[in-house]
Amino acid sequence: MEMDEEKIKEQIMKDDIKFISLQFSDIMGAVKSVTIPVEELDMALKDGIWFDGSSVEGFMRIHESDMYLKLDLSTYAVIPWLSSEIGKTARFICDVYTPEGEPFKGDPRNILKKVLKEAEEMGYMFNVGPEPEFYLFKRENGFSHLTNDIGGYFDLSMDKAFIIRTEMMTALRNLGMEAEMAHHEVGAGQHEIDIRYNEGLKTADNVLSFKLTLKAIADKHNLLATFIPKPFYGKPGNGMHCHQSLFDIKKGKNAFYDSTKDYNMSDIALNFIAGQIKYIKELAAITNPTVNSYKRLGAFEAPVYICWARTNRSALIRVPGFTRGKGSAARAELRNPDCTCNPYLALAVMLKAGLQGIKDKLVPPAAVNEDVFHFDDAKLAEFYIDSLPKGLDKALKLLEKSKLAKEVLGEHLFTRYLDIKKAEWNEYRLQVHKWELDNYLERY
Repeated sequence: MEMDEEKIKEQIMKDDIKFISLQFSDIMGAVKSVTIPVEELDMALKDGIWFDGSSVEGFMRIHESDMYLKLDLSTYAVIPWLSSEIGKTARFICDVYTPEGEPFKGDPRNILKKVLKEAEEMGYMFNVGPEPEFYLFKRENGFSHLTNDIGGYFDLSMDKAFIIRTEMMTALRNLGMEAEMAHHEVGAGQHEIDIRYNEGLKTADNVLSFKLTLKAIADKHNLLATFIPKPFYGKPGNGMHCHQSLFDIKKGKNAFYDSTKDYNMSDIALNFIAGQIKYIKELAAITNPTVNSYKRLGAFEAPVYICWARTNRSALIRVPGFTRGKGSAARAELRNPDCTCNPYLALAVMLKAGLQGIKDKLVPPAAVNEDVFHFDDAKLAEFYIDSLPKGLDKALKLLEKSKLAKEVLGEHLFTRYLDIKKAEWNEYRLQVHKWELDNYLERY
């Protein structure tokens, strides 16, 4: 919604808004917010809203903590679940600025904007369509690992969340997101709602709001919506497959489509894919940032082997089919990301890797259209197929050496991110887990 300040004020009056939620993201992707009464909107638009950056994960130190929020007027939306007799609440997503009036270098939204600007200077707009998966758990006497149903893929007869998903889709649309499709996923109590593709910044904003919305709607039904990548051993995990394409600004068409090429994928598309294949290992700690992320990869079609293919769902990057004559739908689906990532940072490094592939005119290896999960070590070596890191610790070591990641994130955010994630890994490493007690307690 493109609006100037006067039109925004008119819309706020029309919507009978009483409160404004100003939202932004910390380094890890958690939504932060401050709420102001609508009477303070003029002040917020003029001067921003100041806050203590040292209290936000990974932002600044105490002696340099002053920052302010600048409202992005295009992100105005009424929050559906916060309407009450007290009044309605609207939200703006904000950018973080320093006291000098400069965009804060550690603001994840600003990081993505910089890479999107690089793509624009190369003549492209980055479009992404995410497919977030989630589980619904019952809340009984506190948190429970009991799923809300025992349904399976596209199930209806045993799907107890049909009405809840439609309520979620309605809320998403009210927030300006086009929810294309919703269905039961493979796991009991597992679901998926696909967000229609959009340009990169809008998509990252949408993912941030998507998770917040689903959790709020689930809570109304005494359920917990969780995006944890692997909630159960031996059961399907939650991913966030990302369908990506570049739009050629000058030519006004999808830069990934070429009807004369194999799979109808242009040289630009293949360069982009090759760039992601080259750099994905060192970027995994951003696209898959938690200890739990690596328990999902390598099972139930969640990729671990670095290759690409036309229809092969065990591949890291898949080229989905599309209706004949609709070249605008040509795209590459990156299948390893999950919803624990910060969407701004994940999309930034994904795009940068692809752009670097275009700049360097990289060529991907031959497509692998067999089920890679069944390859032994010899066959993996024959096809020169590498694999993603097998744990957060290994992913962090690769990230620390990544020149590309450091260039994207900048010195400040790169250092803070590594510090936070290393501390997280070390805390996990020192824990005693139930598996250890089950297997070792009586044996030794």
